Amino acid sequence: MNNKIIVPKSKRGEDGYKVTSVRMPQELAEKLDKFTAQTDLSRNEVIVTLLTQALEIAEIEDK
Repeated sequence: MNNKIIVPKSKRGEDGYKVTSVRMPQELAEKLDKFTAQTDLSRNEVIVTLLTQALEIAEIEDK
């Protein structure tokens, strides 16, 4: 009987995702964490979901 769990190594970026960092106000980060805590999702999953939907409805305003 094999009692090992084998986890394959993947190189960064090979999952189709790009890693990026975002600076945000502390207040917004706290609001995001409170929102995320009400879901069964990770902070990353919530950010990707919200950003995907926001980009669908966002418009660029001409000055």
